[in-house]
Amino acid sequence: MTEIIDAQGAHYPMVAETLAQAFHTDPALSYILQDEGSRPRRLKRLFDLIIADDANFGRVVQSAGNEAAALWRSPGNADSGDEPLIAQLMPMLRIFGFALPRAMRVVEGIDKNRPKGDFWYLHFVGVRPAHQGKGWGGRIIREGLARADAEGLPSWLETATPENVPLYQRLGFVIQCEWDVPKGGPHFWGMMREAA
Repeated sequence: MTEIIDAQGAHYPMVAETLAQAFHTDPALSYILQDEGSRPRRLKRLFDLIIADDANFGRVVQSAGNEAAALWRSPGNADSGDEPLIAQLMPMLRIFGFALPRAMRVVEGIDKNRPKGDFWYLHFVGVRPAHQGKGWGGRIIREGLARADAEGLPSWLETATPENVPLYQRLGFVIQCEWDVPKGGPHFWGMMREAA
């Protein structure tokens, strides 16, 4: 079985490609990037940006065969603050264009509903479509949960994909809140898992 490893800078483009493929049909990113033709390119650029930021504030994890990837933000760093946001403003504008207001509505809902305190934040996790349904999602998440457990810390995530809620529940996450993104946006679940 392929091992789960901490990705290094040279691996980041493959991690971005894994996440771009995994999130092509994600309800939140499909709502933001409604043009399906340009979505793969825009998602790749978006994840290139997010990975660089998350690497500074947590962990970038992948399976050695590029089947799956996860971005974890370390305790106290769920929100990276204003400085990275300002630095990312122009790249985000180029990625989202006229979709930026939809992106901001999604981000505002996530920020508003995310709890305060110390926890590992599962920012993104995805499995390439060809490898979905083969246990990769659970495997790469459990690797991160083991680290949180070793530190005695809970883990948080949110999802807009209804099919993922039972998977997260099987891994010990409990629904803490739900919300709808205004103006026709997706429904979200916020979930917390206490340290084992």
